[in-house]
Amino acid sequence: MSDIGSDRTDGRQNRADQLRVLIEEDIASGRLPPGSRLEESTLAERFNVSRTPVREALAQLASAGLVEMRPRQGAVVATLSLEDIVEMFEVMANLESLCAELCARRMSAADHAALLALHRQCEEVIDSGDTDAYYEANRRFHEAIYAGSHNRHLEEMTRSLRNRVAAYRRIQLRHPGRLRASWKEHDAIVQAILAGEAERARDLTKGHIAIQGDTFTDFMALLRVSRLNVA
Repeated sequence: MSDIGSDRTDGRQNRADQLRVLIEEDIASGRLPPGSRLEESTLAERFNVSRTPVREALAQLASAGLVEMRPRQGAVVATLSLEDIVEMFEVMANLESLCAELCARRMSAADHAALLALHRQCEEVIDSGDTDAYYEANRRFHEAIYAGSHNRHLEEMTRSLRNRVAAYRRIQLRHPGRLRASWKEHDAIVQAILAGEAERARDLTKGHIAIQGDTFTDFMALLRVSRLNVA
């Protein structure tokens, strides 16, 4: 059981914020997939708090679009329609490509070293075929690109939208050969960033994220299978 402290003080809102972050991480990591019920009592027991900060955290997540409040069901992790997914990936591709463009212009030597280290970590887990391990390494890699833009507002916007589509980005990695293909795309992006080629970094990243052509067809097939398994 996690414990974020007693809620008998004036720090209730701070606890609600902490809970929001923890639940959001569970959603983004796939530990809470789309459609999962979020019981206030269960979450309160898990984090050793009363139901009040849990309720406030769920309301924050609902405002961000990560959680839906359904009649007679309460809070559930949001399930996106196909139209929502396609539109969000379209926006995501543009936000991440802007991050990469700014990385090529603004990253320091220390930023470069950190990005390369994360890039190598992604490669290390490919041969294992562990999609979950690659997804986690991949998430850290992309987080470094958001941070490397050195634009706090862009970083926050990109991370927020990524968390909303995280479960669907994970689905893409299940396609045979996708882990290696993903890493090769990363490699081209990293080389462009290190060389300071802002336009190339932007274009490569946009292609890496966008759902288009055969990628879209493959994604749709995987999405149908995933939803059948959840149903």
